[in-house]
Amino acid sequence: MYIIAGLGNPGKQYENTRHNTGFSVIDVIAEKHGISMLERKHRALIGKGYIEGQKVILAKPQTFMNLSGESVRELVNYYKIDEKQELVVIYDDISMETGRLRIRKKGSAGGHNGIKNIIAHLGHDIFLRIKIGVGGKPGETDLVDYVLGHFTKEEKEKIDRSACMAEEALCLMLQGETDAAMNRYHKKQEVDDESTEKTI
Repeated sequence: MYIIAGLGNPGKQYENTRHNTGFSVIDVIAEKHGISMLERKHRALIGKGYIEGQKVILAKPQTFMNLSGESVRELVNYYKIDEKQELVVIYDDISMETGRLRIRKKGSAGGHNGIKNIIAHLGHDIFLRIKIGVGGKPGETDLVDYVLGHFTKEEKEKIDRSACMAEEALCLMLQGETDAAMNRYHKKQEVDDESTEKTI
């Protein structure tokens, strides 16, 4: 069994903001695989189903971003998974350009408070993660205002494409092909970048 947790903040005012990119990707995964996200347990909205033959729990923690680890810890304990192998966390990253995808097996929080809290509650930083770039904050913009702000139309199109790629990458990861997913989606974006440069 796998737990797939997308990070974000609950409430209508936070829908489709940069910091809720993890929630948005979970919605894409749930729709693609016919999983209903209506159950409330372990301080999260959850949905149960199968992806690539693997039983999965899709989760959107409702603790607010900075306390995401409380919900993730409860989920890990209740379903008795090996979080180093069977937990995948999906979240936004301001250190990458909008729409860029990165897959990691471990690592620091990189300044992301949701990940920082998960690491604190798990007691280690070894768990699978899919990061979606939302771009760095421009100029003197306040960081909180930026991550809680909404995407432009062009940015939203990039995020929608990367959400679909994240779903495809997840399918590979659930087959035990995390390295293949890293190679495919990291290189794919490098090729796309080169193609774009050539057409300008």
